[in-house]
Amino acid sequence: WISKPTLVAAVSNAGGCGILATGPLTSDQTRECIQEIRRLAPGKPFGIGATLLMPGAKENAEVALEEQVPLMNVSLGKADWIADAAHSYGGKVLSTITTAKHAQSALDSGADALMCTGHEAAAHGGDITSLVLIRTLSERFPETPIVAAGGFADGRGLAAALTLGADAVAMGSRFAVSQESPLADEIKRTVSVPDIDGGATEADTVYGKNFDGLYARVLKSPAAVRLNARPAPFPVVFYRAFKAASAMGIPLWKVLPGLLTRYQELYTVAQFGAASLALEAATVDGILGDTGVQFIGQCQGLIKDIPSVDDLIQRIMIDAMDAAEENRSRFAPEQK
Repeated sequence: WISKPTLVAAVSNAGGCGILATGPLTSDQTRECIQEIRRLAPGKPFGIGATLLMPGAKENAEVALEEQVPLMNVSLGKADWIADAAHSYGGKVLSTITTAKHAQSALDSGADALMCTGHEAAAHGGDITSLVLIRTLSERFPETPIVAAGGFADGRGLAAALTLGADAVAMGSRFAVSQESPLADEIKRTVSVPDIDGGATEADTVYGKNFDGLYARVLKSPAAVRLNARPAPFPVVFYRAFKAASAMGIPLWKVLPGLLTRYQELYTVAQFGAASLALEAATVDGILGDTGVQFIGQCQGLIKDIPSVDDLIQRIMIDAMDAAEENRSRFAPEQK
């Protein structure tokens, strides 16, 4: 509900590469969004995200390939068929990974670049912090472009990522708190006040796997703490799976065999589907409290305003250049 066409186009028009979130979309909606992005940002690079474990992801990816989207950002699934199709028209595949093993598997499946997601990230970061992950993967895969994700929200972060060996950064939490972002104003205001007394600091997140079935980082709230406290029992998962299937138009007879034979996978999908209600309450309606849960990274402690996307990107670039020059001067010999 955040990375919609308006925000995607704003990022691409400002010199970045916006990526459309397709998780909540039908295949028809995905096609409409792709076409809208092209109207709003003609000739600019952009991509779509496909979390392949989730229902509907395959169909949305197929639509994106039909539309010849320049960049396919894939995760949680084997994407060799996507790579083959994208490469046939000159497209590229960016695979989101959290370990070297995941990275090697992605490259073996045809990925062109890696989005290396550190522990600090919003939503589904891994166990390894960006400081270590980016450096080790850039050394292990020196010929592969790397996008650093997790903990980056300003120019100094960009400069640090480049120093570690990355070629670019992803700043999902930072762009979520921008003027063009559809994130609820109440959440934007909460995140953009990183005061240590009652604000949203880098310490005010919750990380666990009981909320949506995958290890995820969210903004600390009563609902986030409660939903991460313990895993849901089988009857609840069973109910959630059928409810999610009904909402997505999936025949119920397709769900029952999976619950019996692929329980862990369907458990994760069911958890993810149930979590969408809490995410929507926060992201769309601006409700936290005992109801809403918001994906956010630890870099929320660096977010202090709600700028336009263009102003934000220009500021990031200027600050990154200043940080790089500052560091260069520390190592350069003194001029006499």
